[in-house]
This record gives sequence, C-alpha cells and structure tokens, in this order.
Amino acid sequence: MLATISSATLSGIDGVPITVEVHVANGLPGFTVVGLPDASCREARDRVRAALLTSGFAWPDRRTTVNLAPTSLRKVGSSLDLAIAIGVLVASEQLPSEVVADRAFLAELGLDGSLRHVPGVLSLVASCPQSEVIVAPSSHSEAALVERLMVRCAPGLRALVDSLTAEAPWPRPPDESFVAPSANGPDLAEVRGHPLARFAIEVSAAGGHHLLMVGPPGSGKTMLADRLPSLLPDLDDSTAFDATRVHSAAGEPLVGGLVRRPPLRAPHHGMSAVAMVGGGSHRVRPGEISLAHGGVLFLDEMGEFGAVVLDSLRQPLEEGVIRLARAEARVELPARFLLVGAMNPCPCGEGIVPAACRCTDRSLERYRRRLSGPLLDRFDLRIDVHRPDPRQLLSGERSEASSIVAARVRVARGRANDRGVRCNAELSSSALERTAPLNAEASALIERSLESGRLSARGMRRVWRVARTIADLDGHDDAITAEHVASALHLRSDPAFLTRAVAS
Repeated sequence: MLATISSATLSGIDGVPITVEVHVANGLPGFTVVGLPDASCREARDRVRAALLTSGFAWPDRRTTVNLAPTSLRKVGSSLDLAIAIGVLVASEQLPSEVVADRAFLAELGLDGSLRHVPGVLSLVASCPQSEVIVAPSSHSEAALVERLMVRCAPGLRALVDSLTAEAPWPRPPDESFVAPSANGPDLAEVRGHPLARFAIEVSAAGGHHLLMVGPPGSGKTMLADRLPSLLPDLDDSTAFDATRVHSAAGEPLVGGLVRRPPLRAPHHGMSAVAMVGGGSHRVRPGEISLAHGGVLFLDEMGEFGAVVLDSLRQPLEEGVIRLARAEARVELPARFLLVGAMNPCPCGEGIVPAACRCTDRSLERYRRRLSGPLLDRFDLRIDVHRPDPRQLLSGERSEASSIVAARVRVARGRANDRGVRCNAELSSSALERTAPLNAEASALIERSLESGRLSARGMRRVWRVARTIADLDGHDDAITAEHVASALHLRSDPAFLTRAVAS
C-alpha cells in the first residue's frame, strides 16, 4: 500500500514543503530511504523502527520504500521522522489514510516514541500549505507564531495516533508562556566622559551608520558598543520575522516570541569565515552576520580577526544579504546589520600616542594590513577613543541616560521613515540628492575633500548620509549646512594607527 504524508525540511533559513511517500509491498524485508537524504535522514530508519515498536505498533515485515519528494533537493535534519513514521503506519494499514489529509507532521522521534523539537520550526511550519500541523510540545509556542495554521502537539507517537483516530482528545499545549525580554540593558549614563564617542554612538544608532573605534585598552570602547543596542528602536514586523527565522534555524533559544529587540552579536576574533558568514557542507547554517540581522555585530579586538574573515563582510555590508553557493544548494540569508568595530591602535595597544608605542615598524605594518582599504571605506564613522580624564572617572556626575538618547534616535529614525527608508544609511543616491540637498558652503566643503583625495566617491555618499543624520538630530529640515558636513567629516577621520609614519 502507498501512503503520502506532508512535511518540510530546511534550506538555509527557508522551509521547503516535502512529500513523504511510503510504499509497503511483498518482498524481502528491508527499509530504504531515497530522494537525496543526508545522514540524519537515513538514520531515521532506526529511530522510526524503535519508536513504532516501543509505542506498541507493529513493524511491517515486508519491503518498505520511503521516497522524499522533490528528489532534486537535499533533505537535511530529523524533521521528517514523524512524517515517515505516520507514513509507515498508514501504508501498513495500522492507521486510516483519511486522518492524515490536510495535515503536516514536523518532529524528531526519540527511541521511546517521544516527539522532540527540531531547529527551524518557525520556517518549517510557515512553508506548509496545509491547514493543520503537528509538532512536538516543545515546538508548539514557536510554531504558533504562524497564525494562519492550526498547530497541534502530542507528547508521543501513541498519544498522537489516539488523537488522530479520535480515541482520545488532543493533548493541551504545554503551559509555557514566553517571558518578555528585559529592556533594562547597560545604560549610557554609566559612561563617564567621551563626548565625541557618545555623539558617534548616537549618530550611528540614528542613521544606521557603521562605526569603528580605535583606542588603547581600557579606554571604554567595549563599554560604549555594549550600550548601542539600547538606543535602537524595536524591529518592524518584517525584520522581526526574518530575525526570528534566523535564530530558529540556528537553534538559538527564542525568548518573548518574535525577536523584537535588536540583537547584539559579539563573536570571538578566532572564528572562521564560515562561522562569520554561514555555510556548511550539506545543511547551510546561518552565520554571525545573519544572527545579527536587524541589530548590531560588534567585532571587539577587530585587528585580531583574520583578514579573510573581515573581507567577507564587504558584500553583506553593501547589499544586506549573504549569498552562499554549494554544490547542492544555493541560499540567500538576511544580513542587514550595524557593524561596530573596536581595535587597539597597534599590537602593544599604546600607539595612539606614538612616543608610548613599543611596536616595531614591521609589526605595525602587519597590523595595518588586517584592515583593508575597501573595508575601512565602508565605515561611515571612524573615531579615536582616548582614555577618559581621571577626574571624570571619579566624579559622581552621571551622563545622559540611554532613554533620553533613544528618544532622539526615534525622532531621527521617524524622519528617515518619512523618506521611505528605515534609516538614512539606506538612502539611495537619487533619494539622497532629493531629500538631503547641500547648500553652497556644504557642497564646496565636500568638493575640497574629494579633490584632496580624503574621500572616495563612495565615501562622499557616506559622509553625505551622515550629515543628513546629524541634521535630523538637530531638527534641521532645510538644506544641509557646512557645519553638518564638517561634523560628518570629523567623525570620519583616519585612525591614528593609519596615519602614523613608519620608517622605510
């Protein structure tokens, strides 16, 4: 007999509907899975057999063939376990075929017949065209985020079959309510001094501008970067759904339902390029740049990252997506993030004051090469961060709180929304000329910077966008002035370690 069961598998962060066809016929006993299954799918044979037997069902002592359609797509993960088990029960006439109509089954099976959570449930459920989907109890809350479907769950295979045949009521979903994530993160009021760096953080948050901070150890770079996400507004519905799908596919725990607060990712400098951008031999997993989608990617000790890892950021920074091509899959992952880099001015850390630096010219030159010119050009804001004055550190005077700065950021972002973008960093060249005209003095200042070689054509556009953000923070709706452009140029100064002379 032939049974057809609906399920889904992951391709990147997207769910792909899968039809599980199970055929049980006379012949030598055997169990074969075809249709490009990966190792975890092939191992489903042993999990399904043990789950059926421990749940009190008979294992068909005949020739059993499982086809996973479409056969041209590689099937990964254990999300098809439950569909295969239900297909075996229907094909062996232990379960009526009509009870599986217009239902999809998504869960891993334990050897005791229990239903278990699988990564990417949100995307898997969203891809199912059926009106009802059955998942593991631990997946119910995540699956319920797809409101158009009826989501049911069962603790085990026996309880599921009893509910399908109406011999028992459907089990109630577990009483687990998402706890809203705390909005009380690190506060900018804890930062003493650093007026320029605080202003750069505010401009970065208001306009979505990438920020590079260069300074000696202990100057406060990490402290400033940790407080940037608290200045950002909540994610819109589309970005929140994409960010949640990325976290779900990566197996990250979801707290509070959809990811509404901008995430902060701070990977270690020893990571590989694959861990940064995503990838894998068969299953393509999201990397750090996708996990930071809608939020902040903070690269502390940026000078210690591999040059290949850093240069892999260049295309996502421009396009907001990362395209990965493998022999059996091509996927596109969201990667629109705010990049914040922090690095020492030289290997010894004291190079911001050349007289205090202990580095040789060779080590300094090697350190400079870690940060390529094209990547450096993509930073809208580049500032030197000095150690604060001891009197500022010891004074009890608190600085402006994050909530006050965040209010100004929301107003500036609202002005950008009126221009049809989420932030000024996304303004196209035509939109920039239309919505951010320069007055004569401002235009002359940018022209002089271009003629001197200080700005590239791309850098000119970035300075222009930053000037628009500074004007928005000032509440200035008219043409951008030379003062705004001068502030933008000041925030884009070359770091000291690049301008320090090296003996030939």
